[in-house]
Amino acid sequence: MRRVYLDHNATTPLDPRVFEAMKPYLTDAFGNASSPHHYGRLAKQALERSRVIAAEAIAARPEEIIFTSGGTESDNLAIRGIAYHRGKGHIITSSVEHHAVLKTCQALERAGFRTTYLSVDRQGRVDPDEVKRSIRKDTVLISLMFANNETGVMQPVAEISGIARENGILFHCDAVQGIGKSAIDVREMCIDLLSVSSHKIYGPQGIGGLYVRDRTELSPIIAGGHHERGLRPGTENIAAIVGFAQALKIAVDEIDTYRVTVSCLRDKLESELLDRIDRVEIHGAQAERLPHTSSVGFSSVEAESILLHLDLKGIAASSGSACTTGDPEPSHVLSAMGISPELARGSIRISLGRENTAEEVDYTVGVLEAAIAQLRRISSQ
Repeated sequence: MRRVYLDHNATTPLDPRVFEAMKPYLTDAFGNASSPHHYGRLAKQALERSRVIAAEAIAARPEEIIFTSGGTESDNLAIRGIAYHRGKGHIITSSVEHHAVLKTCQALERAGFRTTYLSVDRQGRVDPDEVKRSIRKDTVLISLMFANNETGVMQPVAEISGIARENGILFHCDAVQGIGKSAIDVREMCIDLLSVSSHKIYGPQGIGGLYVRDRTELSPIIAGGHHERGLRPGTENIAAIVGFAQALKIAVDEIDTYRVTVSCLRDKLESELLDRIDRVEIHGAQAERLPHTSSVGFSSVEAESILLHLDLKGIAASSGSACTTGDPEPSHVLSAMGISPELARGSIRISLGRENTAEEVDYTVGVLEAAIAQLRRISSQ
């Protein structure tokens, strides 16, 4: 059976160039970066070299990069770290954030913090004026994603981070989906904390990073040793960190080629779906989006049934965030955008990668056309 992978927002395949960079640190150069001997020094050199590469990718300084286990931990360290350091206060975020942010804010609310969840318009964008109206005297942090993991819709990050800076409030950005797909300059964009992850950009799973602007104080969320400026204790996973840095470098070096390739495929996919299937909606189509992501709603069908048909034909897609798989409720992102529950339940996410082809798009559209027609016939009986 042929296989077509269209779930790159969930995870990406490991780039062979990344694997080659990692191999020495899985075999001969296996030392602990905290050890003073030869093996430890090799690991330490690789760690700090990777920190330089990661910093260059977002126009940061090496000492501002903290390596973590991934995007979820980075979000938690940023939000909890600022909250714990500042004490009880007020946090502003949006209603369409990843659950790593939403559930962290909800947990802090149970500990006495207060959170404002900003609404979004039909395209999924936050209104900067609502941010201004939501600011209070005790607001300690604004946390807003760079781009949505379900729809690809990009937020006005630079404008909102500027509002935060003008009001003396720290700004955190979850850029897990945006890194490597859109240029990010943390200095120019006035970002104080930035979460990134490796496995969304053809790097290994289980590794990520948090940019913490110089002199931004936050508390660790787990106790332990001195590693990562005392903010993330535990022996560093050198092989994964090296792979992450290599994946970041490749993503930044090849970003223009990537954007052209996947945006052409995404536009072709959406155009053909709209031409060949009726009662279809592309969520967030009028907003600026990441070039590779398409959230498509089909009326009178269930996403679970669509995905089953796709899987039977060797096509991998999803109904939204991989972290919410199995949740019977409609997507909180689509609900916040004002999408009807019926259409939200019939929505799937297709996220393309640099290895996909036009022929795979044609195959996918053909499978979807047949599947939707069959499912609608069944539902009408």
